[in-house]
Amino acid sequence: MDYRQSLFVLWLCVGLFFACGDRSSNWNVTENKQGLLILEGQDSVLYYQKATKSLDGQYPRADYIHPLYGLDNTRLTEDFPEDHLHHRGIFWAWHQNYVGNTSVGDAWALEDFIWEVKSTEVEKLPDACVLKTEVEWKSPLWLNQQGGQEAFVKEITSIRIHPSTGNHRVLDFMIELQPLVDSFYIGGSEDAKGYSGFSWRIPLSDDISFRGVNGSVQPQNLALDAGPYMDISGNLDGRPGQEGVVVIDDPSNPGYPNPWILRSARSMQNVAFPGREKYLITRTKPLVLKYRMIVYKNELDPAYVLSNRP
Repeated sequence: MDYRQSLFVLWLCVGLFFACGDRSSNWNVTENKQGLLILEGQDSVLYYQKATKSLDGQYPRADYIHPLYGLDNTRLTEDFPEDHLHHRGIFWAWHQNYVGNTSVGDAWALEDFIWEVKSTEVEKLPDACVLKTEVEWKSPLWLNQQGGQEAFVKEITSIRIHPSTGNHRVLDFMIELQPLVDSFYIGGSEDAKGYSGFSWRIPLSDDISFRGVNGSVQPQNLALDAGPYMDISGNLDGRPGQEGVVVIDDPSNPGYPNPWILRSARSMQNVAFPGREKYLITRTKPLVLKYRMIVYKNELDPAYVLSNRP
C-alpha cells in the first residue's frame, strides 16, 4: 500500500469514527448543590431538584422534576403555583404513608415528610441519557431510639431520556420503593377522589383538551377510567402553536389501567394509584411503578401514541 492509499484509508477510518461513533457527547449536564440540568445539545430537557426547596420555609420539597422543557426550550411545568403551593413539576407522592398503624407524614401535602437525596448519577448512552437517583424517605414522626430521624423507605428512580425525534421526545420513568421497615403502606387521599401517585403540574390554557384511548375526555371531580394513556394539549406556553404531554400507564403497574384524576384549571393531573385504600409494600417485594411521558409540539398522531406504549 503506497502513501496515497494509506492516507485514504486513514481518512476513511476517521470519517467512519465520527459518523458511527458515540453519540453520547450530545448529552450535557450542569450540576450544582440544588440539582442538575440535563440538556440535549444546547436544548434544555429537564431539571432535577435534589436539595430541599421551600417558600420562606413553607412547603419544603425535593426529589422532583421542574422545569420540564418543551421542544423549543419553553417551560412546561409549574412550581409553587398560587392556587396549590404544594404542587410541583413532575412528582410522585402519596397522602398516606404508614408504618403499621403509625402515620409518617403526608408527602403530597408536604407535611412531616423529608426526601434525603443520597446520590444522583447520569449515564450518557448513544441512544439515551439516564438519570438515576437514590433517595431516603424520612419524617419527624419516625425516630430511632436515639431520637434521630430514621429512613423508612429507600426510593430508587431511573429517568431514561430518549433523543428528540421530529416534534417529540420520550421519557421513561421507573420508580422503585424499597421499605426499610415492616408493614409499610402508601395510599391516596382518604376522600372519594383518592388522588396521589405519579403527577404532573402543567399550565392549563383556555383551549386545553384531554384525549384517551377512545377519544376526547371531559375531566370530572372523581377519578375516571379512560384507558392506559392520557394526552393533554393546548397552548401551554403562550406562544403560537400548541404543546402536549402524554402520560402512559405501564401494563406492569398494579391496578393497570389505573384511573385518572384530571383538572382543566388550577390544578395537577394524576395517575390515581392506589386510590383511597392503603397499599402494602413489603421488604421482600418492593413496589415498582413505570410511566412513559411524551412531550410534543403541535400535534401527535394517536396511532403513534398507541404504538409507543411500553
